[in-house]
Amino acid sequence: MNATHAQTPTGSMRSAEGLPIEEVDCPLCGRDDAEPIAVGEDFEYRTTRDTWRMVRCRRCRLVYLNPRPAPAALDDIYPDSYHAFDFEPERYGLIHAVRSRLETRRLRRWCRRLPKSARILDVGCGDGFHLRLLQRHGRPGWQLEGVDPSPRAVEAAHDAGLTVHAGTVEQAGLPRAQYDLALMIMTIEHMADPAATLEAVRQLLKPRGRLVVVTDNVDTIDFRVFGRRHWGGYHFPRHFHLFDADTLGALAEANGFRVRRMETAVSPVNAVYSVRNLLVDLGAPRRVVERFGLDALVGLGVFTAVDALQAAFDHGSVLTAILERPANGHVVRGRFGGAA
Repeated sequence: MNATHAQTPTGSMRSAEGLPIEEVDCPLCGRDDAEPIAVGEDFEYRTTRDTWRMVRCRRCRLVYLNPRPAPAALDDIYPDSYHAFDFEPERYGLIHAVRSRLETRRLRRWCRRLPKSARILDVGCGDGFHLRLLQRHGRPGWQLEGVDPSPRAVEAAHDAGLTVHAGTVEQAGLPRAQYDLALMIMTIEHMADPAATLEAVRQLLKPRGRLVVVTDNVDTIDFRVFGRRHWGGYHFPRHFHLFDADTLGALAEANGFRVRRMETAVSPVNAVYSVRNLLVDLGAPRRVVERFGLDALVGLGVFTAVDALQAAFDHGSVLTAILERPANGHVVRGRFGGAA
């Protein structure tokens, strides 16, 4: 493996390319006992030429990036072209339309039985894609809010007329016990401290308020095939933690949530990017590589069919957890500890 970090005289660490990085213990069980499972690069955006290592905890089986970019490096690894900052119909055309329809259907299901005056928070909302869908297809009385640490994402959301708070959910100063529903859609895998994030969200929810967590699923065929280097869900170096149903459920319970439902859904993105990453590594012509991406209709169509077969056996590429804040405030501790 190509070691890409070195100790500086001040004690901080930097990668071979000079990017600030940090080493971490397992955020689920707290152990420093992990085995390397993958080594890869930023195949998608090339924000750095560093090599990154994904590991799996031997105790709780959580998959996480170690070492990983430090907070000071976040502006470097999330470029202006990052898709969550600018997922617009003008750029993605039919792909945007199809995804909008699918995500609207999921949002309606998650929002079922919410009161007319429900308060909804989208944590890590990016440019506000899901908030705009709720504006368009939700109830008129719903109060919609988002929170995101990226100034670029917040500016894009404000330009769309959305109420979005700048900063992390832990730091934004939002009112406790006021939200009926929180969403974390493809967010938790980016969090430096997912336990602290879940704890903060739990405190914002009303008793019996719900949190929907959507994230990449490592319990898939494409992970087994491409997991040594090219799996699209690694998203090197932006995905810090990756889950299966067991590890996500354990993290939720350890931070005071009751798991109401755990399921998987169809998404072709990871499989498409797995092939793309392999082609990039092989030095394939750009015209071939571009057939596999977020705007590549044929590749997305083919792998949607493949993932639909996986999802039929509950191994779809996207993992969805429906979590609830207990009504009596009682916290049931999970297998690896928990919140008080």
